[in-house]
Amino acid sequence: MLAEADATSAIADTTASWRADIDALSFPVVSHAACCVVHRRAFRTLLRFEPTPADCLRYFGECERAFRLAARAKIARRNIAAGTNLHLTSRDIARSLTA
Repeated sequence: MLAEADATSAIADTTASWRADIDALSFPVVSHAACCVVHRRAFRTLLRFEPTPADCLRYFGECERAFRLAARAKIARRNIAAGTNLHLTSRDIARSLTA
């Protein structure tokens, strides 16, 4: 999970960014006042190759709607409190890609 200061600054921005410190893509879920992260290993499963951070950001850009739907679905399914950061697995994202 992200530190509160990092979460607050990331929420203000609506774009995805790469977090080298946790080897993951981070994007805000503004309606939930939180950040969502997706580890590079989840991208490896989805893309079926060892992706670079640029590959992950590119894939997010191509499938952003599915990532945001996956975050909303996980929040609803797990009843995650507003302001609580979350992470998505490849399985979470795959469900949204096929929906």
